[in-house]
Amino acid sequence: MKAIRVSDFGGPEVLRVQEVPDPKPERGQVLVRVKAVGVNPVDTYIRSGAYARKPSLPYTPGTDAAGVVEALGGDVKRFKVGDRVYTNGTITGACAELALCDPLRVHPLPPKISFVQGAALGVPYATAYRSLFQRTHAQPGETVLVHGASGGVGIASVQLARAAGLTVIGSAGTDKGRALVLEQGAHHVVDHRAPDYVDRIMAITEGRGVDLIMEMLANVNLAKDLTMLSPGGRVVVIGNRGTIEINPRDAMAREAAILGMILWGATEAELTSIHAALVAGLENGTLRPIIGHELPLAEAPRAHQRVLEPGAYGKIVLIP
Repeated sequence: MKAIRVSDFGGPEVLRVQEVPDPKPERGQVLVRVKAVGVNPVDTYIRSGAYARKPSLPYTPGTDAAGVVEALGGDVKRFKVGDRVYTNGTITGACAELALCDPLRVHPLPPKISFVQGAALGVPYATAYRSLFQRTHAQPGETVLVHGASGGVGIASVQLARAAGLTVIGSAGTDKGRALVLEQGAHHVVDHRAPDYVDRIMAITEGRGVDLIMEMLANVNLAKDLTMLSPGGRVVVIGNRGTIEINPRDAMAREAAILGMILWGATEAELTSIHAALVAGLENGTLRPIIGHELPLAEAPRAHQRVLEPGAYGKIVLIP
């Protein structure tokens, strides 16, 4: 089969398509014929060697895929050959024509959801769900600001928050992105590149501030975030690419909380809860992943570059 292989940590150029042997499922494993692969920022951090968790070289990148069950090892009862599925983790890597998976990382893909949409679920939607409901304990009636709402996690956050009864303010840096955020259910949208966007958000909330902030780029926004919170407000840091100076008094005055979030910190029970909720949302139509770009597997280097560029619009997906 064809697979992306990384033999040395480095830039996008280390992603190379190679022919490798087809994996075979052992007892307790699922083999998935991959139809689409989701590309996430964390994939680029791992590839560069800068991430805390480093795989053994060589490796095939990627955790999020969608496809069809190709074969089953012994003792696997939850699936049958031919089932449509998506993954939130693999054993052998998602950027390949076939991927071995632990059954706990494989989930049913409803017929109304395409394979490219299924590949957009694992990290983005699970991150959004964990941030909203397991870290900040969002409640109906609260107001949430989704910073960077036009990207994969941002869109998921908007859809999940709207379905749960929150008032949603989304930010995006382009006209196209802001239009998308409104289409996906945000009540209000702001341009986070505008110098007065904080004033705009405070006006929307009639001076009270927001209860929750979903922060995708904390090294740029966190200091301002703290000035926009309501009393008892919470910021959940989902993404960060550097350091920032903040005034702790802004948090003190509001008795605010800054919460970190990393998806790998979720327990098995939490992951089970997350994906049960996501599958239900896919089935009832409240969740609908948006695809921004589809690229062939050989263009993985280009995908790794694009996923870090500003002006995010939907999900980037590779097609084996």
